[in-house]
Amino acid sequence: MFSSLASRIFQESIIKYHEIDTVDQPFENPYPKDDIAHLLYRKNWIDTVQWHYEDIIRDPNIDPVAALVLKRKIDASNQDRTDLVEYIDSYFLKKYQSVKIADNAVINTESPAWAIDRLSILALKIYHMQEEADRKDASQEHIKKCQDKLNVLLEQRVDLSTAIDQLLGDIEAGQKYMKVYKQMKMYNDDELNPVLRGQK
Repeated sequence: MFSSLASRIFQESIIKYHEIDTVDQPFENPYPKDDIAHLLYRKNWIDTVQWHYEDIIRDPNIDPVAALVLKRKIDASNQDRTDLVEYIDSYFLKKYQSVKIADNAVINTESPAWAIDRLSILALKIYHMQEEADRKDASQEHIKKCQDKLNVLLEQRVDLSTAIDQLLGDIEAGQKYMKVYKQMKMYNDDELNPVLRGQK
C-alpha cells in the first residue's frame, strides 16, 4: 500500500534529521530522482526542518533580526513544501492518466498529495509526542497526557493511511478522478502582493 511506503520513508527522514538535529545541516536524498521515494523523502525533510524552525521562532527571547531572517526561511520552506506536493500530484496524474473514468465518478475534497502532506506532518507529531511520552525528567501526569495524545495520533495515522489507500484505489478504478489546482499564493508575488508591488 502506498501509505505504508510513505510512512516508512517519512520515518527514515525524521530519524536521519535527528542524528544531527540542526536546521542548517546538509541534506542528502538517498533515493534516485526518478523514484517517487525521492519526492517523499524530500517532502518530509522540508517538513521536519520547518517543524524545528517553528520551535526556534517561538523563543520569547529571540533576537528580532534573527526572527525576521527565520521568518523568511519559513516562507521559503512553505513554498518548497507546496512545490513538492504539486510534484507528487504530478506523479499520480501521470500514473493514472490512462484510467477510464466512470460516468458516475466523483472528485475528492483533496488531491492524493495533500493527504500525503498531512501524513508527513502526522509522522512528525507522532515522533515528537513519543519523545515526550518517553521523557525521564517529566511528571507522571505529563507522561500520561502525552501517551494519551500519542494513542490518538497513532489511531489517526491508521485512519488517514486507510483513506489515502482507498482514494488511490478509487482513482485507479476510475471511481474517483483527480483535478489538481496549482496553489495561487499571492504573498510572494511582487505583482499580487500590494506591499511588494509598492516597492518596485
